[in-house]
Amino acid sequence: MSEVETTVRAVLADVLALSPERVDAFRADTPLFGALPELDSMAVAGVLTELEDRLGIVIEDDEVDGEMLETFGALTRFAASKALV
Repeated sequence: MSEVETTVRAVLADVLALSPERVDAFRADTPLFGALPELDSMAVAGVLTELEDRLGIVIEDDEVDGEMLETFGALTRFAASKALV
């Protein structure tokens, strides 16, 4: 999970133009969508596309919902579940 978590952090920093220090402070319960002004609906598409590219996964449209983007931990768990399939 550590490699996936590192990748999720890097994607959030790169796509949302967040400082590495800010992203390093994210914990599992850190709210994302709705809490980070940088993470709007357009940025979500960028984050998911970048996760697909970096992790070599495919994210189907019907898998994307508010719950998977609610917290850093939820997004990381989702990405890990896709990477391990």
